[in-house]
Amino acid sequence: MNQPASLDGKTALVTGAATGIGKAIASALAAAGARVVINHPHTPELAAAVVAEIEAAGGTAIAVAADISNRTEFQAMVKRLLSDYGRWDVLVNNAAVAITKPFAEVTEDEFDLSFAVNVKGVFHGLQLAWEHLADDGRIITISSSTTALMLPGYAVYDATKGAVEQFTHILAKEFGPRRITVNTVSPGATETETYRTGKSDQFLAGLEALSAFGRLGRPAEIAAVVAFLAGDTAGWVTAQNIRVNGGTA
Repeated sequence: MNQPASLDGKTALVTGAATGIGKAIASALAAAGARVVINHPHTPELAAAVVAEIEAAGGTAIAVAADISNRTEFQAMVKRLLSDYGRWDVLVNNAAVAITKPFAEVTEDEFDLSFAVNVKGVFHGLQLAWEHLADDGRIITISSSTTALMLPGYAVYDATKGAVEQFTHILAKEFGPRRITVNTVSPGATETETYRTGKSDQFLAGLEALSAFGRLGRPAEIAAVVAFLAGDTAGWVTAQNIRVNGGTA
């Protein structure tokens, strides 16, 4: 069996990496040998715990606070990355807010926050990657399989993720001459620390029933696909939206 692709000597930035899928991605990239920047907006204790776990396993990581919707803060984070590690090879645009409620009840502030983090934050990351990411680098954005499901209450959230998917399709061609791949990973319902919060047992059972395996996904299952896309063996994979959802959509 082939071994996982090595990321030795490479540096990865994972936004929103203090919890959930982002934490699993950061851990998987570190296990493959990457030096990982754990981005978080305002959860230093959680981010420090992720760094400690990675270091205990023999990996290298630092935690950097930044609101990705703020260009100045994102720039400062990239400056710190380059100062500490000297190069930037992998960007994982993972951070997002998920405001799901009936469309008529979505406030203007909730709409603005959703687009500021989920779209503008990714926009900042992509433009900074254009400036600073090494040739032959990897960009992975995290969307959602809900964009294919037409779930009531997900209109604004899926609108932001649709924008992310279009960034991926178009920018793959713009980054291509530098041999930088740009792909999207779209998880299905995934069992993170907070996923069940605010959701009824009936709703969760319905999501589980959508999967071919009758269960929610696991963060490590999403992270494994991201780690593959970050490696050299995925150099011929770009402009793709890979749905990692157990057959949900």
